[in-house]
Amino acid sequence: MIIRWETDHDYVLVHVHQDMFGDWIFSRAWGQIGTQFGGLKHRLADDHDQAMMWLADETTILSSRGFRKVLEVEDESQQGREAVTQLSLLEP
Repeated sequence: MIIRWETDHDYVLVHVHQDMFGDWIFSRAWGQIGTQFGGLKHRLADDHDQAMMWLADETTILSSRGFRKVLEVEDESQQGREAVTQLSLLEP
């Protein structure tokens, strides 16, 4: 699952997925739209439920800060693949 939130200047992209070992990964990228400023962090969840709890927390926090959801797709969709490509470009 890939979800992107934006304000007029900033974005947050969350990717919740399983790796090849079956572990659940919660990846969060953030930054300023149109710039190279931002970051990327990966967290290993104990299970799918914990990753979904982190996603619910993220949604609550971002909504309270004025972010609006602009994308919510599954990894297998074309939009999902494009979002993952953007996420991988952030890694050094």
